[in-house]
Amino acid sequence: MFENTIAAISTSLQDGAISIIRLSGDQAIEITQKIFDRNIMNAKSHTIHYGFIIDADKNPVDEVLISIFRAPKTYTREDIVEINCHGGTFITRKILSMVLSAGANLAKPGEFTQRAFYHGRIDLSQAEAVQDMIEASNNTAATMAIHGIKGSVKKLLQPLIDDLMDIIAQIEVNIDYPEYEDVEQLTTNDLLPKTNDWLEKIDHILSRVQTGQMLKKGIDTIIVGKPNVGKSSLLNALLEEDKAIVTDIAGTTRDLVEGQIHIGSVQLNLIDTAGIRESNDKIEQIGIEKSQEKLKDAKLVLLVFDGSKELDDEDKQLLELTKDKMRLIIYNKLDKTEADKDGIWISAANKEIQPLIDALEHLYQQDLLKEEPLLSNERQIGLLNQAKEDMLRAKEAMDMMVEPDLIEIDIQAAHDHLKEILGEVHREDLLDTLFSKFCLGK
Repeated sequence: MFENTIAAISTSLQDGAISIIRLSGDQAIEITQKIFDRNIMNAKSHTIHYGFIIDADKNPVDEVLISIFRAPKTYTREDIVEINCHGGTFITRKILSMVLSAGANLAKPGEFTQRAFYHGRIDLSQAEAVQDMIEASNNTAATMAIHGIKGSVKKLLQPLIDDLMDIIAQIEVNIDYPEYEDVEQLTTNDLLPKTNDWLEKIDHILSRVQTGQMLKKGIDTIIVGKPNVGKSSLLNALLEEDKAIVTDIAGTTRDLVEGQIHIGSVQLNLIDTAGIRESNDKIEQIGIEKSQEKLKDAKLVLLVFDGSKELDDEDKQLLELTKDKMRLIIYNKLDKTEADKDGIWISAANKEIQPLIDALEHLYQQDLLKEEPLLSNERQIGLLNQAKEDMLRAKEAMDMMVEPDLIEIDIQAAHDHLKEILGEVHREDLLDTLFSKFCLGK
């Protein structure tokens, strides 16, 4: 399918110690030989060769190390060459230009991984996990990505696929060989328990989808409270930097201030909001409206009260407003008073927030990644939901005592949707779109 040899810069194009130009294809070694001063045509696989890149006049261009990887034990299952050169942007571009002039084609975004997929080294879920690893912004996202690269999605889905194949095979046998006595006569009553069991399994996977997305992207956490209760001081204390402006003037925070922290393996996407209260200030009103919008989407609420004062009507309104949210109730300004009620007591101004850190660690102490694989990719989740809808239609037909051979259509559709997650059933236009989102050189 891939007749040409491709090349691209695989490292970040900026000044640094080393850059790597990667080639993949049948002519990768031959093309490199044209611009290298040592003989590598018969070099063994997985070897490194020292020498110089040379121009048409045999003048040295750069001192390099050439890594040779011969098919099929390579990332793409094609011959691969990696030119490790000095990391200046000029010299890196120059060597890539020489490689292209020697016969290679510039790789499209994601084309190396696309070739790995088409040659069967990885499935589509593993290919997506490669991009997830590149884009990972926290330890949990990286851990999920490495699980995906190791094939966790296929391990999760294969039992569901096998169950569907067993049902389809049993229906096919009944259709093709109804005259044989040793063939079990299948009825909708036989199919229904298997279908219900399958739906329970897929519901369990889907019930953990939100957890997977949350762990991958972080937990949207909003700091809420009246003006001047210490929300911005708390944000600064959590981030360990003075990111939000702190004054004694109520209503200082007019816009959203954001930052990220890690509690164990979980990332919290913190948002400090304008104090929620009645206000005639138009600018402050806009900030309050933004706060209320963010509150609707937040997965965790840090509700802050002034511990040196009694709760008033506005505080009680905030308690009512957040009662259906996962929340931690925090009493700030312990430096000015004593703890006199249940809750988390801190002094944000003095950076004394360990009780809150302890509460957050307790909240997210469970390592959800160790339980079983998780789906966090929207394409995969969408196809899994489609497979579920297919089987719900099949179940409805079973309840109506429809003949098994007619029910098989929906069961086959569910099977195909699961296989599409792994790329074993696919559309070329969708694959092109997916791999186009990858970076160059990967």
